[in-house]
Amino acid sequence: MAKERAAATAGNFVQELAQTGRYKRSQGRTARQATMLALWALVGVAAWQLFDVFRNQGQDRWIQVGVPAALLIAGFWIAYRMINWPVFADFLIAVEAEMNKVSWPSRAELIRASAVVILFVFALAAVLFAYDVFWQFVLKRWIEILRYAFN
Repeated sequence: MAKERAAATAGNFVQELAQTGRYKRSQGRTARQATMLALWALVGVAAWQLFDVFRNQGQDRWIQVGVPAALLIAGFWIAYRMINWPVFADFLIAVEAEMNKVSWPSRAELIRASAVVILFVFALAAVLFAYDVFWQFVLKRWIEILRYAFN
């Protein structure tokens, strides 16, 4: 049953790639746009890296530019269609709905909480440094004592 559902979901996504319509276009707009921009950035970096690899290998100019450009166009289209795929779009809509329920701290609360965290991190680093210095001192002494004891 799960295999059939996975195959049907994959088949639906392949069918979704060929469509041009937008699913629930006015809902979950911010989450969907942020997700699409992140996916586009990921595809852009991948295309740039592929271009750089081809350039360093001395490939023909058409391969050097054409393959990364094709990857870029295909990746942009897949990312655009992915955020309009009903299963994924409904997830992003639900994410945005939950994010709207979050009570965000005020600026003063944020500054106070950040100061507490930063001070605690520095205090913890100081304690760990003190432990490190202490154990370094003790172990060096023990190594010296053991060295003299067995010589």
